[in-house]
Amino acid sequence: MRVFKFGGASVKDADGIKNVYDVLQKVGYEDVILVVSAMGKTTNALEVVIKNYFEKSTELSSSVQEIKKYHNQILLDLFEDENNDVFAAVNAQFAELEYFLAHNKSPNYNFVYDQVVSFGELISTNILSHYMNFRGIQTQWLDVRNFIKTNANYRDAEVDWETTQQNISKNVPRKQLNITQGFLGADENNFTTTLGREGSDYTAGIFAYCLNAESVTIWKDVPGVMNADPRYFENASLLNQISYREAIELAFYGATVIHPKTLQPLQKKEIPLYVKSFINPLLKGTCVSKGVDLEPQYPCFIVKREQLLISLSSIDFSFIMEENISEIFGLFHEFKIKVNLIQNSAISFSVCVEDKFGNFPELNAILSKKFKVEYSENVTLYTIRHFTEEAAATVEANKEVLLKQVSRETMQIVTKELN
Repeated sequence: MRVFKFGGASVKDADGIKNVYDVLQKVGYEDVILVVSAMGKTTNALEVVIKNYFEKSTELSSSVQEIKKYHNQILLDLFEDENNDVFAAVNAQFAELEYFLAHNKSPNYNFVYDQVVSFGELISTNILSHYMNFRGIQTQWLDVRNFIKTNANYRDAEVDWETTQQNISKNVPRKQLNITQGFLGADENNFTTTLGREGSDYTAGIFAYCLNAESVTIWKDVPGVMNADPRYFENASLLNQISYREAIELAFYGATVIHPKTLQPLQKKEIPLYVKSFINPLLKGTCVSKGVDLEPQYPCFIVKREQLLISLSSIDFSFIMEENISEIFGLFHEFKIKVNLIQNSAISFSVCVEDKFGNFPELNAILSKKFKVEYSENVTLYTIRHFTEEAAATVEANKEVLLKQVSRETMQIVTKELN
């Protein structure tokens, strides 16, 4: 079987749904399982519903109605007859959402989050399945919660691989088009769980692993994986081939290639992953598989903006040893500050970090009692894999270089724009 994953951008409106049909006509759909995300920005809209629910806001009902209205417009654009079964099916799912919001007793935010956001994927796949049937492609709609079983760690659930393997290998129909939801699973009590960051890609990887699939294809609005973000680099080029190892390295440094947890099950069975364009589906795209690290061999640029460069030095000129570093990292963990680069000497220690939750002022007050603390805000961290001097010069042009670190294959540069 082949596994195709379509994200929210590919099914954001009626034209997107029609385009999925066109893609399948061009690349084939027998022995295929489609893993589909929520439509457009539906997950964000459902997060607003959750916020209103916990704040007991008078806007709760209207926030649900907005989502209902958005999906209903897509239905009206897709189906000529309002008596089509899909209208009743989608209404039933919204009724289920409203029933949950009216009768839930759990105060657990993460539990409520998973039960509510799941409706985005359930509704999008329902609409897509009905549309394919309407256009003459017979589909089997699968509730992914009957297949992927997890623990009860809501919002970042861990897969029970043994049970999931049995469910998928025994119960996924062959020789037809199957449509299921990305991002979701269910715990042993059949409550909905979600799989965390990049959950829909991970779902595709799970199905591919359990089905011994021929391949996974992630359909995007770009021709494949580029060696740089075109927003920041003018001459970004398509990468034809990336090894599993290299893709994991790029993801580690912050590239939005493919999340490592998606690649790990594929790597175990050497199942290739393709990143292709749903606009031009017959283009080759990028293949992530066993083989050469990178083809063509271009430097790869990864940019992280709004970083914080912190330099700590000992007040009494004593060495900064393992116990100091251990304590510092413990504090970073406690204050949810993500470390992206480390450089240390005998009496100083520098880190480039991401302060997503704005906790640094509180952390600084603690660190300042033991260390001399200097910091620069709003710096940019550039990582260059397979760097060249020319690539480094491109990054450093018209910027103040605050820190540079070089290893065999990777150069990292912390910069600040010159005024």
